[in-house]
Amino acid sequence: MAARGHGAARRWAVVVALVVVLVATPLVLRALPAADADVPAADLAAAVLGSADVGFSGYAVSAGGLALPVGDQLPSLADLFSDRTAMRVWWRGPEDHRVDVLSGAGETGTHRDATGTWTWEYERATAARGALTPFTLPAPPDVLPTSLARRLLSEADDAELARIGARRVAGRDALGLRLVPAEDAAGVERVDVWVEPDSGLALQVEVYGKGADRPALDTRFLDLDLAVPAAAVTAFFPPVGSSVRQAREAEVVLEAGRRITPVPLPDELAGLPRRQLEGAPPGIGLYGRGVTVLAVAPVPPGLARGLRTALDQSPDAVRDDAGARLAVGPVALMLVEPGHGPYVLTGTVTLDALAAAAGQLQQDPAP
Repeated sequence: MAARGHGAARRWAVVVALVVVLVATPLVLRALPAADADVPAADLAAAVLGSADVGFSGYAVSAGGLALPVGDQLPSLADLFSDRTAMRVWWRGPEDHRVDVLSGAGETGTHRDATGTWTWEYERATAARGALTPFTLPAPPDVLPTSLARRLLSEADDAELARIGARRVAGRDALGLRLVPAEDAAGVERVDVWVEPDSGLALQVEVYGKGADRPALDTRFLDLDLAVPAAAVTAFFPPVGSSVRQAREAEVVLEAGRRITPVPLPDELAGLPRRQLEGAPPGIGLYGRGVTVLAVAPVPPGLARGLRTALDQSPDAVRDDAGARLAVGPVALMLVEPGHGPYVLTGTVTLDALAAAAGQLQQDPAP
């Protein structure tokens, strides 16, 4: 009997040891010193920008604290930047990939092909087909470390880039690259990108607001396989008996933009030059470059009243002679009400930049 007891104890000891190893191994891998390499910052950024066609699969997690004021019509967009999003990804290229979002409520897959996207809600057996348009809303593939890094680095100047050592991400050595925006109006203090040097794939991206100790957005891989996934994995065909509809989320924003009466806007606001955004509604003005962007849009009186109430009730809003404005991480929002009608100002800029822009619009919006 005693022998059997000792045997059981040994078996349980083995089980416990295996559990400890399984739990501790990822922590140990992260704690291992990462091998750095003498790669200039500009070369590392170029490798990231050239990695779109590198095939891979993996598991990524994005954690955001940006409570975006996008309204009840776009809840998926709000969740993407204000919550924790777990994603399984298979990437064959920019026009051939699949990203499944995993949550306690179920699983939703986004499949991209050459002509559009399929969004598959597994529990509801519903497929939505989205067409490719010049103006599209952010989706789960856009917050993958690989995609987000390419977007954030796309307009960076070499002088804004610096190397910051190395770390272990997803069990791999990753070289650090820091982007510090040059614009005084920038609401983003820095962007840290951790890059797998052989492939150029970004394994982790951290976006910090001004004066923040923790990132407003942190997206990283927990697991990564550099083998190219099979085409059958990313392809999608609606199953027999499923419900099929047209995706209309982007149309909500476009329709709202069409209702805006275009007005003249200046060529520069808060030190940021105006730029053109293909496919954007004509009533919206866009200013800035790279990670520093300011959007200006006239709004109808009803929406202005709702925003005014929300700002008045927010304990974090700044109120002074310039007006009420609010910052959520690196994203700021303000309502301006000159004599020719109300405007919303929002973007990755500082509250001081919003006040400066508001002062210009209060005087005369025309160039």
